[in-house]
Amino acid sequence: MTTPNEQYFSASPSSQDVRRTLHVTLRGHDVDVETSHGVFSGSRLDLGTSVLLRHAPMPPEEGVFLDVGCGWGPISLALALESPKAAVWGVDVNERAVALTKDNAAKAGCDNVRAVLNADLDDSLRFDVIWSNPPIRIGKEPLHELLMTYLPRLAPAGEAYLVVQRNLGADSLIPWLADALGDGFTVRKYASSKGYRVIEVLRSR
Repeated sequence: MTTPNEQYFSASPSSQDVRRTLHVTLRGHDVDVETSHGVFSGSRLDLGTSVLLRHAPMPPEEGVFLDVGCGWGPISLALALESPKAAVWGVDVNERAVALTKDNAAKAGCDNVRAVLNADLDDSLRFDVIWSNPPIRIGKEPLHELLMTYLPRLAPAGEAYLVVQRNLGADSLIPWLADALGDGFTVRKYASSKGYRVIEVLRSR
């Protein structure tokens, strides 16, 4: 269990690192993964992540991909399994999450996954694809800062897909992103399911 007041976006979880194994299906790929306390959705595949994986389009065969807020790695693994020739980066503020993503990628044979702390991601990298179930509960301003750290780093013709609960501000986030990103980006609702919105962000060529 997480300790009182501990959040999955804590840098160093104080709860005991007790691993458990889950069998999950990620866009048709069956994998066994390890999860733990102190990380996002440590007991199951999160519903929002499931919605994103169900509705996001097929990524390109190659390129540089990014999973923002990787947790124990379901989105990073899905991208790597769909596009084994791509370089997939997973980032998180949570040290335990990064370690789990690394371990789960190795266990799944996804040697194209690199998981790092947000602060350790190379600033020069640009991304052809960004998928994320962003940490909405960190608050509006930190969330906006997080999204504007990574979405402007989409490469020309790059595409991002974010999943956000409708009752946690998904519909108001769309016009905010469009205004904040400005010319050269298109933002729209891409899909809706089970109380979630999948938001599409496209960068022009």
